[in-house]
Amino acid sequence: CGLPADYKQAVILIDHGKTYSGSTAALKIGKTLSIPWSLLAQIALIVPRFIRDWVYDQIAKHRYQWFGKRDVCMIPTKELQSRFYR
Repeated sequence: CGLPADYKQAVILIDHGKTYSGSTAALKIGKTLSIPWSLLAQIALIVPRFIRDWVYDQIAKHRYQWFGKRDVCMIPTKELQSRFYR
């Protein structure tokens, strides 16, 4: 997709041959979710990218402080899996 091998962005979306990263990728993914997330993502895409990316970077920078960090990855339950796999 033309990105350098050492590219470190956490979220990358490739949709119909077009590459999106950062807040734009996250919000475009959010648009595919159910309401209210799809509506919130649609509205947030109106915000200028430099503001969205700043907020995105702040969340990335502080996520472990706010949400904690685990030593191992969670194995999702069947109920949780059903929310993501269609």
